[in-house]
Amino acid sequence: MSRKISSGGASELAWFKSSYSSSSEGDSCVELATQPGTVHLRDSKNVEGPRLAFTPAAWADFVPYAVGS
Repeated sequence: MSRKISSGGASELAWFKSSYSSSSEGDSCVELATQPGTVHLRDSKNVEGPRLAFTPAAWADFVPYAVGS
């Protein structure tokens, strides 16, 4: 997996998404940004929209379920 960096918005976070995210529907994906102690998540089609924040432990518990689907 490689990363594609996206600034989007006034945030100082460095957002990225997987290079595997391209599909026939365009950029239908989520983007991640990390800070010490927090993993941020947003919709790549609505970068100014709502965002979620997870602890690294909660994110690590979630990822295997997301990848398996």
